[in-house]
Amino acid sequence: MELDFRKNPNLLSTMIDAMADGVFTVDAKGTIVAWSVGASRITGYSSEDTVGKSCHILEGQNCKGFSKLTEFLENPSPYPWGICNQECKVLGKDGRELYLFGNVAILRDEHGEVAGAVGTFTDLTSFVLANEKIQVLEEQTRSRDAFQQMVGKSPVMQEVFRRLRLAAQGDVTVLLTGESGTGKELAARAIHALSGRSDRPFFAINCSAIPETLLESELFGHVKGAFTGAVRDKVGVFQASDGGTLFLDEIGDTSQLLQLKLLRVLQEGEIRRVGDDKGLKVNVRLITATNRDLKHLLATGAMREDFYYRIRVFEITLPSLRERREDIPLLVHHFIAEGSKTHRHPVTDIAKDAMQHLMNYPWPGNIRELKNSIEHAFVVVAGDVLTIHDLPPELRTHPPTGSSGSPMPNLTPEQKEERREILEALDQANGSKTQAAKLLGMSRVTLWKKLNKLDLHS
Repeated sequence: MELDFRKNPNLLSTMIDAMADGVFTVDAKGTIVAWSVGASRITGYSSEDTVGKSCHILEGQNCKGFSKLTEFLENPSPYPWGICNQECKVLGKDGRELYLFGNVAILRDEHGEVAGAVGTFTDLTSFVLANEKIQVLEEQTRSRDAFQQMVGKSPVMQEVFRRLRLAAQGDVTVLLTGESGTGKELAARAIHALSGRSDRPFFAINCSAIPETLLESELFGHVKGAFTGAVRDKVGVFQASDGGTLFLDEIGDTSQLLQLKLLRVLQEGEIRRVGDDKGLKVNVRLITATNRDLKHLLATGAMREDFYYRIRVFEITLPSLRERREDIPLLVHHFIAEGSKTHRHPVTDIAKDAMQHLMNYPWPGNIRELKNSIEHAFVVVAGDVLTIHDLPPELRTHPPTGSSGSPMPNLTPEQKEERREILEALDQANGSKTQAAKLLGMSRVTLWKKLNKLDLHS
């Protein structure tokens, strides 16, 4: 078949309507005379809405191109190549802001007079909005002080934030490890909030807080009559969090039987309610956490090997507060600001000796214990400054830790030698931790961990 547009003018119209881009033509007065199917699809305006109407329908806020269309028709000479590669923000028929990328060229008759113009535009709305969302997320995560609801500017926490961002970009199973009170649930919520599932449900379950006999029903649900007391069907958290994220804390406390059932969900994406003989498909992103040594549980047989490797696809370790002491002042002021609002008792600062006690304390309960200590202080504080007398008794009476000038007495000979080498490197680097890390052949994050472990924090 010969494609002769002169013999078959409808063929050209059909081809234009098949384009994803919008195409339109206007006469010399700026009245729209043709409006393609693509233009209707992008803007929501049909040809009945536009043909015969002024081209002002294409004008919008910050419009660099189409708003000049009438001016262009009246005096095209300043634009010898037409209006090219112009970005416009206009309103669609439904009121949505549309980001268009367009070009306009003059049409002339056989005498060279302006007969009108033809324009094309591409819809960039989804790309622009996606880029704006990325910029917002980058702005949120660029801060060295806060990440979602997590607070920390230390190198070890910046590394944690980086790995949380990576976890949020994918959809793999994440294992969060670390001591009790290090903020594992906050980390799980941060992953969910930054992920593509952020508009779907988030559920958190502490596996050690629910008896084993009830945990299966809590996770998978049950049908009426499944056991004594099951008087009605129950929806489990897997089903309730379909499309979203489920956080299982203290995963190391689950039995091998429950581990097997969780493994089946991870592998097949299907749950089976207690007492039901039919499966239900679910789409849930699983994040687990533990403060136990899972490798030790593997060795003792308390944890299934296949389950361990299935939940440990991407592991993130939350550091103890002892490993990030430089974050303590930041956390303290954060909790003071929170407490001032909660208790309606404005506190503006904390005394230096009180802060020093907080810096010296070993924090076996980590951030949770620190927050509780500030809560305690708000109960007894009289003025607008927290003092050492407002702190819990165990903090006030705790002896100060060793200083960098006197090694901790419980270090092994190897640790004492490592400590000596680090001190020498810091001396050669004039105190620069970045330079000292290079001299020692390790990353700055690794050096920072060793500084805290060997009581060399400043």
